[in-house]
Amino acid sequence: MDFKLTEEHLMIRDAARDFAKTELLPGVIERDEKQEFPKELIKKMGDLGFLGMMASPEYGGGGMDTISYVLAMEELSKIDASASVMVSVNNSLVCWGLDTFGNEEQKKKYLSKLTTGEKLGAFCLSEPEAGSDATSQRTTAIDKGDHYILNGTKNWITNGSSGDYFLVIAQTDKEKKHKGINAFIVEKGWDGFEIGPKEQKLGIRGSDTHSLNFNDVKVPKENRIGEDGFGFKFAMKTLSGGRIGIAAQALGIAAGAYELAKDYSKQRKAFGTEICNHQAIAFKLADMHTQITAARHLVMKAAWDKDQGENYDLSGAMAKLHASKTAMDVTIEAVQVHGGNGYVKEYHVERLMRDAKITQIYEGTSEIQKIVISRSILKD
Repeated sequence: MDFKLTEEHLMIRDAARDFAKTELLPGVIERDEKQEFPKELIKKMGDLGFLGMMASPEYGGGGMDTISYVLAMEELSKIDASASVMVSVNNSLVCWGLDTFGNEEQKKKYLSKLTTGEKLGAFCLSEPEAGSDATSQRTTAIDKGDHYILNGTKNWITNGSSGDYFLVIAQTDKEKKHKGINAFIVEKGWDGFEIGPKEQKLGIRGSDTHSLNFNDVKVPKENRIGEDGFGFKFAMKTLSGGRIGIAAQALGIAAGAYELAKDYSKQRKAFGTEICNHQAIAFKLADMHTQITAARHLVMKAAWDKDQGENYDLSGAMAKLHASKTAMDVTIEAVQVHGGNGYVKEYHVERLMRDAKITQIYEGTSEIQKIVISRSILKD
């Protein structure tokens, strides 16, 4: 086992850390309050290569490994989880899905613009009646020969209004159940494609989350990803990698809150000394550090499995399950360490606590991760 990062890994981590502190930190509280994320910052993330890190260089991607990606995700998430979820969706779900399963024409037309930040992607699986149960797709795509007619509603879509290209999962043949599901590339602005109101969210408020409506949207057959009936497998394979990204996001939220709490404990005094000298606070910090270190090892192991071509369904699920719980546990304690100041926006930890909760829900709830884990360990 080698726990050392390469020089390239360290450079990527430091670049993400510097960007987070210099570009994301200023205005992060205001963006949370106003529920908006400026397009110029999205463009800057694209210019620095954060939006197509693992994609093939021939399509404008960075050609980096998954470890590089999770290192960047952790650093961005320490400061602004709204920014990091955009990075996660564009990298893990959209670019990786197209790079791995798209055909040459699709990669040239769509992927080459997504990797650079010229265009932004969104992944559309969840529905009002199909969240964790992804097989129960109500959105339909009727085969009309040279095109499909798409109808339905997708919920809780990250990059819902800022996205340009949308990977939409829909049912083509209900009788075939999950084998009758397909994945399509849909462009913003097509007739019948409507973007619903922005969701009013507890956390990651800078990220635009919308419902999407498809009313007789004509989708060319060349925009189907893979063979007929490949859509469900495409969604599951893509989400397995996406969970590593969200695990890294949860890790970053936890690490960011811990660093703030540790620094605050060295400055705040009570009973004649800095509060870090009180065992009640010192032990909290010890527990936080231990949880975060364990989460980081799980995240790195999942990323390493993916890079080695190993099956990462189990390691990814364990990483997301533990890291998301760590994010909740650590951010709650970080608020507690800050006392009354922890409840005030200017100290940042209350925002991180609100941002942490979604990591236990999206891209597979914690309950779904336990299903994946238990099935894996019991099948032998």
